Amino acid sequence: MATNVAASRLQGTGANALELDGVGRQFGALTALSGINMRIAPGERRAVLGSNGAGKTTLFNTITGDFHPTSGSIRFFGEDITTLAVHERIRRGLRRTYQISQLFTNLTVRESIYLAYRGVSRNRFSLLRPRVSDSAMAQAESISHAVHLDGERDKTVGTLSHGQQRQLEIALALAGAPRFILFDEPAAGLSPTERRDLIEILNALPKHIGYIIIEHDLDVALRVSEYVSMMHNGQLFTEGTPEEIENDPRVQEIYLGGGHG
Repeated sequence: MATNVAASRLQGTGANALELDGVGRQFGALTALSGINMRIAPGERRAVLGSNGAGKTTLFNTITGDFHPTSGSIRFFGEDITTLAVHERIRRGLRRTYQISQLFTNLTVRESIYLAYRGVSRNRFSLLRPRVSDSAMAQAESISHAVHLDGERDKTVGTLSHGQQRQLEIALALAGAPRFILFDEPAAGLSPTERRDLIEILNALPKHIGYIIIEHDLDVALRVSEYVSMMHNGQLFTEGTPEEIENDPRVQEIYLGGGHG
């Protein structure tokens, strides 16, 4: 059995990037989440998997503050953020991407990353035009390289391919020194070549940046994570390393149709 690196790290220290204790979310009579307990260490890469309707996106929305939990608590690097507004969580270093691209199509790649960086900086309300030496511009250059968009910096977002737009979304999440990122199905609609590029980008992220990835493409999810949480009907079903999850017959039966090639 593969060594549970993530779990052993958590046992070794009491400091976690993200802690969920008994988190639940109801919409009227519908229970979307129930009793979610999760511990994620700083720098850990976690995949959250499950079939449609398992509660994965609701979990993300609860962590980011789009929805507040109806029960339980959420801590981010030791601070209780259960009732904090979305923008307050962003200022503390929490970022996310969405299933459906939310980009300004008339801006260039460089301008998009620049604005994302300025949006979380102390000078975000300044009316002065940026200089060539502006640190935010330097960040935009560096981040565009990290997501393999060097040659697209001056192209408008609307002219990018679907895969390049997904790469840009990752770039926006990287702006402004994030501490933890939630990736919501970043491989959706990508070609095999674009999926390989995505895997390379995620695996090359700085080691201090942890993340959770929701992904239906198991080949992507299992190659970019060190620990996996499986959800079913709004609850955690099982957890383990990618190897343990891939070889778990219960997972194969429920989520993979009896096997995974």
